[in-house]
Amino acid sequence: MAPQTLSTVEEYKKLVDSVEVFLLDCDGVIYHGPQVVPGVKEVLKYLRSIGKRILFVTNNASKSRRMYKSTFDKLGIEVSENEIFGSAYASAVYMSKILQFPKDKRVYVIGQAGLEEELDAVGIAHAGGSDPEDRVFIDQGDYSSVVADPSIGAVLCGFDAYINYKKYSKAYTYLKDNEGCHFLLTNQDATFPTNGTTYPGSGAMSAPLVFASKRTPTIIGKPNKIMMDAIIAEHHFDPAKALMVGDNLSTDIEFGLGSGVRTLLVFGGVTKREQVFGDNASETVPDFVMESLGDLAVLAKEK
Repeated sequence: MAPQTLSTVEEYKKLVDSVEVFLLDCDGVIYHGPQVVPGVKEVLKYLRSIGKRILFVTNNASKSRRMYKSTFDKLGIEVSENEIFGSAYASAVYMSKILQFPKDKRVYVIGQAGLEEELDAVGIAHAGGSDPEDRVFIDQGDYSSVVADPSIGAVLCGFDAYINYKKYSKAYTYLKDNEGCHFLLTNQDATFPTNGTTYPGSGAMSAPLVFASKRTPTIIGKPNKIMMDAIIAEHHFDPAKALMVGDNLSTDIEFGLGSGVRTLLVFGGVTKREQVFGDNASETVPDFVMESLGDLAVLAKEK
């Protein structure tokens, strides 16, 4: 069954009137790299003016909520930290509230400062990550710095632009040798879109560790329901009255469909039109599709 294509003012208004909470992916929906999607600023202002709630839901684990707000500020987009829910924050909340991670243990991070900042916010000690001692290469055969550390009670993998063999070796050692060591991924995105193309994402970076350890990690971010449960627990809304807007069938759309939330796919990001329509279309079918979230700006003019 094909999704409904939205293209008229009447169709836009009917959908918007039926939604109380808009869950918006960021890269590919709100902006492409440093460029805001045309019309999106007007759409966000309009939705706020008619009392709609907006939450920015992203799998990008390299930035904290504070960092994301700084990005939005530079783009001239109004947002509060409380409206931002990234997989870095979701991971920290999961470890703190669900796992009740022991205070006498540390988590080894394959990731960057944003992920560490969210762990700090919930009082979870960590190692690795942005530590300069782990952002170095090691010669083959020289593994003296890769030793057992019983204080490590979990390995948490996110996007890491400084990934190297030392980090992989340490993480693998902890997963192999530390009894009860948790294995967590912020998200499983194979790629991420920016500047009109894609690059390897967190899922691709974690693949060597998953393969080597032969362990099945707990995955926090989209499309996993763990993240939606965390969002609803914090923001308290009826999923039947929410709408997930994204550009990626395998993350954004499956995230909404698996959580009882209606979905709107926009083109111009990861997913191409032929993946939705035609003989070789994906089995993942969004409720609605449209060219761009910015197209809703016409409603602001009609107001």
